This record gives sequence, structure tokens and C-alpha cells, in this order.
Amino acid sequence: MSFLNALPGAVAQGLIWGLMAIGVYISYKILDIADLTVDGSICTGGCVCAVLIAAGVPPWLSVIAAFIAGALTGVLTGLFHTALGIPSILAGILTQLILYSVNLSILGGKSLIAIDPRANQLLLHMGDNIRSIIVAGLLIAAVIIGLWLFFYTEVGLTLKSTGDNPDMSRAQGINVKFNKVLGLAISNGIVAFAGALLAQYKGSANINDGRGAIVIGLAAIFIGLSVSMKIKPNFVVSLIGVIGGGIVYYVIYNFVILLGLKTDFLKMLSAIIVAVFLAVPYLKGEYFDKKKALPEAALSEGGDTDA
Repeated sequence: MSFLNALPGAVAQGLIWGLMAIGVYISYKILDIADLTVDGSICTGGCVCAVLIAAGVPPWLSVIAAFIAGALTGVLTGLFHTALGIPSILAGILTQLILYSVNLSILGGKSLIAIDPRANQLLLHMGDNIRSIIVAGLLIAAVIIGLWLFFYTEVGLTLKSTGDNPDMSRAQGINVKFNKVLGLAISNGIVAFAGALLAQYKGSANINDGRGAIVIGLAAIFIGLSVSMKIKPNFVVSLIGVIGGGIVYYVIYNFVILLGLKTDFLKMLSAIIVAVFLAVPYLKGEYFDKKKALPEAALSEGGDTDA
């Protein structure tokens, strides 16, 4: 019964983190960049949203401002990488470190700022999980439709080709550097957008909210793609799968908490979940597929001999 009671909250959080994972998907799968900025940009989105709401700005406008702030963090990482020649993974780490100080400044030197749900018409809040699920679902649908439309424009297609084969794209006259900056801006804008929703859902923004976000994002991606790629391997289905991965991750997460796991081990649990979903395809190919192939090969050779 405790698990069933916690399920709506797990689904609501899973939807928000699944949206964050879509941002990670753009950088990791489409651009082929391991961007660690997200640990900072999700916190930036939450901090901007919380401070603006506390100042009387409407929640919907605060979310838009959070998206813009997140996009700027992606631009910074992109410029570190393209203009200064810093490897993408180091560029993300540098931006992440910078954002810790920036986020602390946004919060006015505090580690946490609260949002009063009674004084503000928040888009979603843990006090009403069903409404939060509906609102998050509608926003996610809008994001997926927007991305689907964008990635089938000329700019979107060149951005995809940049991730698939940057050398060939460059040879075709595509501005690869611009596309990387644009892709990272969109990615981190979506991550910050999710951070703003998370701040509203929790009723607060914390300077440490982003720690381990990249691990959760990757977990959602690998869980989701392990299923969606078997159904229909296309862009929209993959994004829906990523959202589903976020939900599955948080359902498992809450189930383990209810079993009595100490909170000190939750980050370790996140890493283990990612490791399992990363290892399963490899182990399947290395052991099960090879073992299955050996008898088939032996039968084939035996048939040739008989012939």
C-alpha cells in the first residue's frame, strides 16, 4: 500500500526527470557529445525559476526565463569547445564549476530558496500529483512535437548530420561549430526547463539539486531506448521511450527507498542502475548471442559435410 500511495509522486518526478533526459539525449545521442553541463544547468533553471516566482513573476514566465538561462549555459559550453578548442567533456566540467558560483549568486548566497504554493499558482506541485502528472504530460508532449518539427527542418537536419559525421558535414559546407553550439543550447535549455518544473514541484530550489543529474539522464535514456528501439526505431518513439525510462527509473528508485535503503546509498543506486542497463546489451552479445551462434554454426558445418 505504501508503494501504491507513492506511485503518483514517482510518476510525476519521473516525467520531470524524463524531460531532463530528453535534453541529455540531444547532446549525447544526436550531437555525440558527453556534456556534463547538465549537472549545473538543471540547477540554474530551478534557481532562476524559484527566485523569479519569489519576486512575484508568474510561474509560466519564470519557466521561460529558466529555459533561456539554461540555453545560455549551453552556449558557454559550446564556445569553450568550438572557439577555444577545449574537449567537450572538459568544457562541460568547466561550465558546471562556473555555474555553481552563478547559481549561488542567483540564490543570493543562500543554499536554498522556498516557493510558497499557496501564494503562487504553480504549474505543478507535489501537493497534487495527479494534476502535476497531467501538466507535465502536456508540456512534454509540446516539447516532443516541437523537437520533431525542428529536427525535420533544414537547420535540424544539418544538426543531426553534424552529430552523425562532422567531417562529411564540414565538407558539405555546414557550419559544424555553430551547430554544436546551437545543439548544446537547446539541450541545456530543455534541462533547465525541467529544473524549473522540478523546483515548482518540490516547492524549493537547492544549490545541490543538480548533483548526479547526468547519471539519472543516462539511466532514463538507456532504460527507454532498450525498449523503444525494439518497438520502432525513430526519433519520436525514442523520445517517448526516454520519458518512459525516467518514469521506470523513479518507480524503481522509490521502491528501493520503501524497502529501507539508507539515503546515503541513493547516488550509488543511481550509478548501479545505469551500469546494469549499459552492461546488459554487451553481456547479451558477448555471452548469450555467441553461445547461440556456436550450435548454429556447428549444425551448418555438419550439414555441409553431409552434403
